[in-house]
Amino acid sequence: MAIGSLAEGAGDWMTPWVDPDSRLEAARARARAPVTDTDTAPDAMDFNVKKLAAGAGTFLSRAVQFTEEKLGQAEKTELDAHLENLLSKAESTKLWTEKIMKQTEVLLQPNPNTRIEEFVYEKLDRKAPSRLNNCEQLGQYMIEAGNEFGPGTAYGSALIKCGENENRIGAAERELIHSSEVNFLAPLRNFLEGDYRTISKERKLLQNKRLDLDAAKARLKKAKVSEARSAAEQEMRITQSEFDRQAEITRLLLEGISSTHAHHLRCLHDYVDAQLTYYAQCYQYMVDLQKQLGSFPTTFSSNNNQTASASLSPSTVPSSASSIPLSIPNCPVPGSNDYKVASSGTRKARVLYDYDAADSNELSLLADEVITVYSLPGMDSDWLMGERGNQKGKVPITYLELLN
Repeated sequence: MAIGSLAEGAGDWMTPWVDPDSRLEAARARARAPVTDTDTAPDAMDFNVKKLAAGAGTFLSRAVQFTEEKLGQAEKTELDAHLENLLSKAESTKLWTEKIMKQTEVLLQPNPNTRIEEFVYEKLDRKAPSRLNNCEQLGQYMIEAGNEFGPGTAYGSALIKCGENENRIGAAERELIHSSEVNFLAPLRNFLEGDYRTISKERKLLQNKRLDLDAAKARLKKAKVSEARSAAEQEMRITQSEFDRQAEITRLLLEGISSTHAHHLRCLHDYVDAQLTYYAQCYQYMVDLQKQLGSFPTTFSSNNNQTASASLSPSTVPSSASSIPLSIPNCPVPGSNDYKVASSGTRKARVLYDYDAADSNELSLLADEVITVYSLPGMDSDWLMGERGNQKGKVPITYLELLN
């Protein structure tokens, strides 16, 4: 193994270290002593030389110990199994947190140029310029095209309605991104830039203390004269004490990883809730838009004042979302067999989302409650009658999961 590569591996700890207490005491002693023109320069030079010599000695001792360990010529103090497991858990947490955070950022903002721009503005502590997202841009084009083709034409009116719907979806997307950033990405980023950085710093310090301890053990083995052996034993006791103290500090920090996992779990729940709200809003927007498009006449006047036949009849325009292939677990599609309730029979249904009644004919709902539902002749296919105790009213089927 090349010595150059060993030096690269030792880069994290090969820095001179000076005990801050001794440096503080020296500074206080100099502050109390009278200062004259004749002794200021020599004293300062003497202090700097001593500090440099102490740092160089520590640096050289660690370098020699690290090199001999890599070459198999020196013994190495192993950390206890519990501490090793904690270190491994912290490293794994850091690795996967980085991957999850970066991929979430890609999911929320697929454009790499926009992500780079937002990163630069964040580092400059400035607000990024506001711009339309993809849905809002599409919505704007549709509305402009609809106005140019004529809001009175079927195609122009349909474009305007679709554009307004895209704007609503774009606004929901903005809310998803904001909620995910605040409740999910920010805590992950704080862990990487705060807690884990502290853990990494203490871990490097523990490595330095271990090298000092093993170097002291090696000097004790080599000591032959009684005076030298006594000094080596004293040095080993001191380094052992410092190593044990640093190991305990590191262990306490690493045990906080379990609390970090619990916190990240709560953040993950918040992220899932934000996604659920976003997709539920998008689904409801599209169902409403589909109803509006299905109400357009089958014939209309074109921009060239020519009469054309349009295939916008209920037979070609899906009357419900069941014509769209969806595979969402536990989320029945309106119009599917799950929603066919005989007018003479009743079924139980679990409420998927909160719903506020728009008028006295409707029934307000609370998520996860179970109500009784049934259909009446002539009712809109997107609604059912719901009963909760003495309360009764229409409920939207998109908010229900029928139970067997």
